[in-house]
Amino acid sequence: MSQSYGIKRVLMHVLLIVLCAVMAFPFYWMVTSGLKTNDEIWQTPPALWPAVPLWSNFVDAWQSANFERYILNSVTVACAIALIQVVNSGMMAYALTHMPFRLKGLLTAIVLVSYMVPTTAVYLPGYVVLSKLHLLDSYTGLILSNSVSVFSIFLIRQAFLQVSHELVEAGRIDGASHLRILWTIIVPLTRASFAVLVLITFIEQYNNYFWPMLITKNPDLQLVSAGLRSFFVEGGAYGLKWPLIMAASAFTIAPLLLLFLFTQKTIMQSVNFSAGVNKG
Repeated sequence: MSQSYGIKRVLMHVLLIVLCAVMAFPFYWMVTSGLKTNDEIWQTPPALWPAVPLWSNFVDAWQSANFERYILNSVTVACAIALIQVVNSGMMAYALTHMPFRLKGLLTAIVLVSYMVPTTAVYLPGYVVLSKLHLLDSYTGLILSNSVSVFSIFLIRQAFLQVSHELVEAGRIDGASHLRILWTIIVPLTRASFAVLVLITFIEQYNNYFWPMLITKNPDLQLVSAGLRSFFVEGGAYGLKWPLIMAASAFTIAPLLLLFLFTQKTIMQSVNFSAGVNKG
């Protein structure tokens, strides 16, 4: 019995290692391609490591375009949107789960049904609204137009449903306001879900391309995705400077990797907490 269990455990670890290697290989290929020459990228069979690593490609790529500005724009906009979504999603989810009011079921159904509306369907009305408010081509327009997410509300609502309603009632009996109950009782219990929300929102907004390109024309407001496109096409790198393109792609995802490293422990706690609740 124990020997069979040990074999299964070893096989499971081998399978996980293989899957991790498969998932990590594109990132490895991107980084190593940034160290190669253009000929080495296209050679057959492809080399897993360049003959002479050209670390200067990363410096040249950084200096070839205003990537410092692009990354700063993306990080600033993504952080602001994530913070706003944490606040409004928490308050909305609290109202839908722990505040009794008439037609709450109907409001919940409307919120969940709106999640099925394609994002592109709201681009035109969103553009018109921002135009009327004179918020086109501005940081404010970029942030406010993404400050509400139905997915974020749904995610936090599911987390709040796992919080005992008796805790909320105890807070009310002690005279605590709804805001105090929310931020001092419920949020600490569901902080792992908020960490997941921040991670997902940051990645989504950091990589956002079409909507920022639609509402901004100023090059100083370009986000990372638009900046990479400009470098790829307008900067003359199209088909000519693949090592620089790969190097630029590698250092532009660095903020995402750092964010994941700082939040992975909290994310795993969220997974373990959800699994324990479902098992119970």
